[in-house]
Amino acid sequence: MTNNINETKQLSLSVHLYRYLLRLLLVIYSLLALIAKIVPKRSAVKGPLKIVATGTFYSDHWLITHLRPMANAQRCTELIMVAADKVPEMHNVKGVYAPAWLQKITGKVGSRLIFFIWIVIKERPDAIVGFHLLLNGLLVALIARVFRAKSIYICGGGPREVKGGGYTTENRIFSRIQAPDLFIEQQLLNAVNNMDLVISMGTSAVTYFQSKGVNTRFEIVPGGFDNQLFCAKPEIEKKYDLILIGRLSEIKRVDRFLQAIKLAKSDYPQLNAVIVGDGPDIAELKKQALDLEIAEDIHFAGWQNNVHEWLQASRCFVLTSDSEGLSQALIQGMMCGLPAITSNVGDLGDLVKANENGYLIDSLSAENFSNAFVSVFKDDNCKTFSNEALAHTKKYAVDAVTAQWNDVFSNFNKLNQMKS
Repeated sequence: MTNNINETKQLSLSVHLYRYLLRLLLVIYSLLALIAKIVPKRSAVKGPLKIVATGTFYSDHWLITHLRPMANAQRCTELIMVAADKVPEMHNVKGVYAPAWLQKITGKVGSRLIFFIWIVIKERPDAIVGFHLLLNGLLVALIARVFRAKSIYICGGGPREVKGGGYTTENRIFSRIQAPDLFIEQQLLNAVNNMDLVISMGTSAVTYFQSKGVNTRFEIVPGGFDNQLFCAKPEIEKKYDLILIGRLSEIKRVDRFLQAIKLAKSDYPQLNAVIVGDGPDIAELKKQALDLEIAEDIHFAGWQNNVHEWLQASRCFVLTSDSEGLSQALIQGMMCGLPAITSNVGDLGDLVKANENGYLIDSLSAENFSNAFVSVFKDDNCKTFSNEALAHTKKYAVDAVTAQWNDVFSNFNKLNQMKS
């Protein structure tokens, strides 16, 4: 017992010291950002734009939906993506990668960020883009001023990338603080305020940043999806009633999804589901399905790169998460004509309209999700909701999002970079 108490105290002390170290590093970062403001402003850029971007992505579809509309914009002459994994072939997009020797010395993330700086020095782009704030956006905000480029931060994770100091993210540096830290949060907000442009997937991040005094320019530009790929296929056999797509980690609350299915089967015995994705909780979730005696009705498909085929073989899309931005999988599902049953968190309400194209669950309990599962099938709402889902997702087609990037780049010289 005494040993356990000592271990807990030691862990608390370790986290405490880590927080102060991270605070110190962010203060140094802020001083460097202040010094960088000495660099004179760049004159207006006329004509084509060269863009360099970096970030971590978990699937080809994720990257394609964000890069392709940007690269297809009329003023974009070339988009260089510095990545750790191979970038799919796309018009105007060039994937570049850190050399193997550098990866051996500094690891995948470190080598990517170092090589990103080198590419910015070499190419001298007009704009540099960071997907997610930690750490890509932080680096972009700093070096954009030094190399006289416009800084663009793409906030794919919503407010939690910054709120509380990023402790709820899966970033290995910031998640280690384990609890909210208002000092770290403020330093991250200052970094966001130094951006020339923040691209958000939905409204919640913009509302949060503005409520915290961030006064940079915001645009809501979602990913652009191939509506020839993600489309309704009524002729395909529907093997699964419910589909959940996502990383199998705690924040997705797939355990709640399984509990809700168990409850719903009392009123709708034939209910089944497919779970597409992988993650640290997969073994525990499979055991939970066995313990709930629903394992035969749950198919764990693992990670898949052809999610459109799984969506087209399903009847209803579900997210039971505690936190979300604007889920790409949700957009994809609704573009395939699936009604949605989701938690009313983050930006999900930007797309899901209660009793029009699905159900938004306010009180996040297995019982409430269970009731929605039964209602969508027993009340025969699927067809009506499906038609509304298709209507609500037209603006997420790649051509529509490319038009949004055209508007962004047409005002490129008005971006409020290099604030004094």
